[in-house]
Amino acid sequence: MRRLIVRNKPFGMLIALILALTITSSVIAVTAAKDKARKPAKATVSKLPKLLDLGSTKCIPCKMMVPVLDQISKEYKGQLVVEFIDVMKTPSAATKYKISSIPTQIIFNSKGKEVFRHAGYIPKEDLLKAFKAHGIKLKAPAKPKE
Repeated sequence: MRRLIVRNKPFGMLIALILALTITSSVIAVTAAKDKARKPAKATVSKLPKLLDLGSTKCIPCKMMVPVLDQISKEYKGQLVVEFIDVMKTPSAATKYKISSIPTQIIFNSKGKEVFRHAGYIPKEDLLKAFKAHGIKLKAPAKPKE
């Protein structure tokens, strides 16, 4: 068989290609079987609602979300959890939360159920409206003394 491959290069390449495809399809089948066997991850349950922002430290709309998330985190401290995940550093999070574009904001109620999802930049006021629209009551922040 070695002589046949050496003398007939296209035939040898065809055999190598078929072998590579067979191995690849076997790996994919095994991986798919393992994925089906895994139980889906449960959302973490906390007593507080959660605002999860999935993005990157390098994308411009993601950078625009930073002050919005910081303000909400400070103003509503103790009323909700604000979390950021960099999907470039943690690509498994993009898969877990089924992210197709960044930034994506997800609001979870106090039972850990997703109630709102938005892709792209979103102003603070619109996020607060989303909390209210989904029955999550946040107390207005105290105004600073002048």
